[in-house]
Amino acid sequence: MNTVVLVGNPKPASRTLAAARLVAQLLTGSPPDAVVDVVGLGAELLRPGGPAVAAAIRTVRAATLAVVASPTYKASYTGLLKLFLDQLPPDGLRGVAAVPMMLGAGPDHALAPELLLKPVLVELGATCPTRGLYVLDHRYDDPLAIEPWLGPARDQLLRLLEPGRGPAPGTALPTDTEVKS
Repeated sequence: MNTVVLVGNPKPASRTLAAARLVAQLLTGSPPDAVVDVVGLGAELLRPGGPAVAAAIRTVRAATLAVVASPTYKASYTGLLKLFLDQLPPDGLRGVAAVPMMLGAGPDHALAPELLLKPVLVELGATCPTRGLYVLDHRYDDPLAIEPWLGPARDQLLRLLEPGRGPAPGTALPTDTEVKS
C-alpha cells in the first residue's frame, strides 16, 4: 500500500501535518510513504503546470491511501488546499482511497470534513469509505483522540484495500452498520 499525507496548512511543519502523519501511521501500522505539505510549494501553486506542483500531483495520484488534512479556516478547509486540489485533473483521484481530516479549536465544526472536504475528494474521483475525521487541535498528537474513529475506519479501509477482503466488483462498499457487525 502506498500511503500519502496531503496537508493544506499555511504553516509549514504544522500540527495538522503531525496529526495527519499520526493518522496514517495508526491506520497502516507504518509511516506514510510520502508527504505533500502544500505550503512548501509556495508561489508555484499560482502558476499551474510548474514542476514542483506537477511532482506533488503525481505523488498524490499514485497513492493507494491518502490522508487529506486541513485546519479549519472560516468553518471550512483552507484555500491553500483548494488551490492544490483545483490543479488535479477531472477524476484525478480515481483509484485513491481518501480520508478527509480537519483540525479545529472546538467541536462547532466537527462535521466540516464530512460536509465540505469529502465532497471535493469524491468529485475528484476518490473513494472515501470512512467518515471524515475531526480532531481538536489541542489533541493533535493524542492517539486517544483518534481512537473512537480509528477502529471502524481501519476496518472499512482494509475491506476496500486488502486483496481478497474488498467488495466484489459492482457491489456497494460496506456501510458503518455492516462493518460493526
